[in-house]
Amino acid sequence: MAAVHVTVWDDRDRVGAGQAPITSRAQVTPAAAAAPALFIHNIFTWGSDSTYGFAGQRPLADSRRLLLMDRRGYGNSPDTARSDFDVDAEDVVEVVGDGASAVGLGGAHLVGHGNGAVAALIAAARRPDLVRSLALIQPSAFTAAAHHPVVADLLDRVRDGAPGIPDGVTPEQYLRASTEGLGMPMPELTSRRLRAVATSMRERPIWEAEIPLEVIRGAALPILVICGTWERAPAAYREHVGLPLMTVAESLTDSLGGGLLRVPGYYPHTQEPAAVNAALREFWG
Repeated sequence: MAAVHVTVWDDRDRVGAGQAPITSRAQVTPAAAAAPALFIHNIFTWGSDSTYGFAGQRPLADSRRLLLMDRRGYGNSPDTARSDFDVDAEDVVEVVGDGASAVGLGGAHLVGHGNGAVAALIAAARRPDLVRSLALIQPSAFTAAAHHPVVADLLDRVRDGAPGIPDGVTPEQYLRASTEGLGMPMPELTSRRLRAVATSMRERPIWEAEIPLEVIRGAALPILVICGTWERAPAAYREHVGLPLMTVAESLTDSLGGGLLRVPGYYPHTQEPAAVNAALREFWG
């Protein structure tokens, strides 16, 4: 059994009984032919969260089993002293191995957002035999694009010039600064959200991640990179976060030989779920 919690969505029985979701007219894939999809979330959230997580992807459960992993310290997974992308990658491998063996399909499609996309990349490099494809939503794989000036500038700021989180800053204060402080709405301050923020504050810096691009290229996995256009984002957020993320998305697409989907906004899967879901259906085949 995996060490993390996994929410399972599978609506194929309901669809087969003539109760297909009204938001989807996609042809239902037979259960025997549909490999599961595992979703790995970013910071401040958990798998099934409607604000930053993958609640908007629920319609995809009409044609395959969806596995939504709560990374350690998030959602219903156990606490951790320090969230770590390498540990997350091992959890991904374990979850995919358990799920794939249970249905006999030899692997799963991985979908990762932000830091979760980094864990998906590392997991795919470690066990490409368990991965059917990689869909990367605004991956935070900054070290893989460090040769681009806009990313290099970001890495210089966070490695050398940016102070850490000051002592005494609460999760509520950190969340407020990270949302309202940048001109975005702050989500409801539930205990579940604040726990996720507290874990995010203790995450291993994502700029320490080394992305094994050569191994992933060698595995010849289908790759889809999804990125927002960021024109509706607050100016400071777009400049300091959006531009580097867009550059990373373009760089990974080129270096891994994948496809790139651009959608309006800056949280593609929550702001434009219909477009993202349609792309995932086509990508998975």
